[in-house]
Amino acid sequence: MEYKEGLVKKNNVSIFYRDYGKSDQEPVLLVHGLGAQLVHWSDDLIDLLIKNNYRPIVFDNRDAGLSSRFSSKPSMLSGYIRYYLRLPVKSEYDLNDMAKDAINLLDHLNINKAHILGTSMGGMISQIICAKYPEKIKSFTLIASTASVPGPFNGASKEVRKIMIERAQNVNPTAEEVYERELKWVSLIGMEGRKINIPEFKEETLANYNRALGKGNGYGYARQLFAILSSKNRIRKVMSIKAPTLIIHGKDDPLIRVKNSYRIHKLIKNSVLLVIDNMRHLVEENIINEFSKELLEHLKKNTR
Repeated sequence: MEYKEGLVKKNNVSIFYRDYGKSDQEPVLLVHGLGAQLVHWSDDLIDLLIKNNYRPIVFDNRDAGLSSRFSSKPSMLSGYIRYYLRLPVKSEYDLNDMAKDAINLLDHLNINKAHILGTSMGGMISQIICAKYPEKIKSFTLIASTASVPGPFNGASKEVRKIMIERAQNVNPTAEEVYERELKWVSLIGMEGRKINIPEFKEETLANYNRALGKGNGYGYARQLFAILSSKNRIRKVMSIKAPTLIIHGKDDPLIRVKNSYRIHKLIKNSVLLVIDNMRHLVEENIINEFSKELLEHLKKNTR
């Protein structure tokens, strides 16, 4: 697949992006989740969009991949104590700042309007994009996300929280530690029965690790996590979204429970909810086949 790459520099923040397709095709801005790089998007999803005359644009969120890294060193212990006590969590930036990064990217590419697709934390960021910048939005696709700040007792499963905390605390992991962690992580939140302990998965994991190696310090994941935990609930923002919205969620998602998407469906009047039985949290090849028809119909209907 052919693409262009570049950096958007605005307000001392650099955002690295990859632009697929042609400038005369319909732009789709994809916003990824916690700790993910732009290379974590499935090639099958990118290919699906390109083959149907869309222009996928992906980017590294701040504190991920080749984008700017920040300087604070969040304490997971104090942060989680405040989180469990329902006290405010402080962060160096918040999801509003990350939403502005995405808008700056669209402006840099001279895109007046785009389709927005966000997953997990990227879905939270995308909710803000659609609520604060409605003039920039053609349609909204929200995958495996929530309008609420995840609560300590109604959010991710105990096993998922354990891995997330370990990752936030281990700021300088070795390549082998990253690989072992990814095996556990994908087994837990990916499609049940997916075989991942194979050479191709290890090769891909190590390539992603090496891509960002040496780019700032290792607190980026923790800072992004704190940006989520420090955010206020987006209920009013989500209620204000007017863009046609397709909501996709896995029935057995252990990270963000499916009930969150039922709630968002009620909040966004112009929305359709698609719950996928064999999906957990990740947007994987076989899962894409489960919603590709609905996604393409959604995009086509709102292309103008």
